[in-house]
Amino acid sequence: MASVDTRRVGDSAGGAFQPYLDSLRQELQQRDPTLLSVAVALFAVLLTLVFWKFIWSRKSSQRAVLFVGLCDSGKTLLFVRLLTGHYRDTQTSITDSSAAYKVNNNRGNSLTLIDLPGHESLRLQFLDRFKSSARAVVFVVDSAAFQREVKDVAEFLYQVLIDSMGLKNAPSFLIACNKQDIAMAKSAKLIQQQLEKELNTLRVTRSAAPSTLDSSSTAPVQLGKKGKEFEFSQLPLKVEFLECSAKGGRGDADTADIQDLEKWLAKIA
Repeated sequence: MASVDTRRVGDSAGGAFQPYLDSLRQELQQRDPTLLSVAVALFAVLLTLVFWKFIWSRKSSQRAVLFVGLCDSGKTLLFVRLLTGHYRDTQTSITDSSAAYKVNNNRGNSLTLIDLPGHESLRLQFLDRFKSSARAVVFVVDSAAFQREVKDVAEFLYQVLIDSMGLKNAPSFLIACNKQDIAMAKSAKLIQQQLEKELNTLRVTRSAAPSTLDSSSTAPVQLGKKGKEFEFSQLPLKVEFLECSAKGGRGDADTADIQDLEKWLAKIA
């Protein structure tokens, strides 16, 4: 999640209470210097508790996990697998789907999974609608079709990354390399390397343009470090990769390889 400038919060809080503190300090100094120290310490503890309660409430209110990706990347089947454990034929959707998902951890937390349309004319619109509630983004890639779709994948990923970096609380970010059951599927490592090359090219031509998703932005967000070849490790948010298969291998529609995805969701819940 994005860091919070505690100094700014503390300064503003201190400014609001400064007249009261000055008055209290003068009165206590006239009576007992020890009492002054105790009172200041107690006030500092109280202010800290209030501050962390505010931060935690903000974090707890963000429970949505957005599933995004190109059409036919398999994100809807991943969404269904996580919720039901079963295979189901899916089709391109023109709206979002959402459902509560109980993660597999000792805390018994739950998340709201939201499957967003992958059609080019709709995906940015729906991402803009749900981004403020996002605790995490799962960007699903078709590993088998990646070689021919790499430019389209990189262009959409560029938009999602730029917009995520512009949020006050940056979401956890996962690139799920799906369809690993297909023989021609590319590995997560190769997909990462190819995306880094494509994103490096894209930022040269588009870094000067503001995000099309966040109209409140007053300045363009820089993707990576200027003057260096782009790597995901340069981003202020952590981007992770994993391999998965929503459909299952060898024609078996009842098995799937989504354990690593389930573990990741449990970790970020």
